[in-house]
Amino acid sequence: MTDTFDDCLACDLASGRIPLPGGLIHETGTWRVEHCVGPLGLGSLIVKPARHVTAVADLSGQEASELGPLLVRASGIVRELTGADQVYNCLWSHAGGIPVHLHYVIQGVTKEQAERFGAVGPALQMMMFTNGTTPGAGEIEETAAAARRLFTAQ
Repeated sequence: MTDTFDDCLACDLASGRIPLPGGLIHETGTWRVEHCVGPLGLGSLIVKPARHVTAVADLSGQEASELGPLLVRASGIVRELTGADQVYNCLWSHAGGIPVHLHYVIQGVTKEQAERFGAVGPALQMMMFTNGTTPGAGEIEETAAAARRLFTAQ
């Protein structure tokens, strides 16, 4: 990884300064895929640039050319991992009102989840954050291994 920042969770996870649940799942020349940290559900993946960048407008030509195909692959893998009725691709790039390492959350959502939380889209994500239930380390390890196999098979 290049251009890492000391006060960046995404960089800390990628560099190993903070343990990454499930480890690195997949990487291209400029992007990394990891399991999502937090309460957005088992099988939610993060697609983030290998270097610290805070805006899509600042992506290099290589980063931009790899992004679309990688989002398509990751979305299909999340659908397969989670049995989702819909797969969200959400760009997140703020924390505390400050631009941070951009990342795409690839989240599989089932009808059952939407009914349980009584919401879809951003409202569902907010409800999941409010609920605060995070997958266990063992579950993340197993799911990350399954995702790794799917990336390798495609």
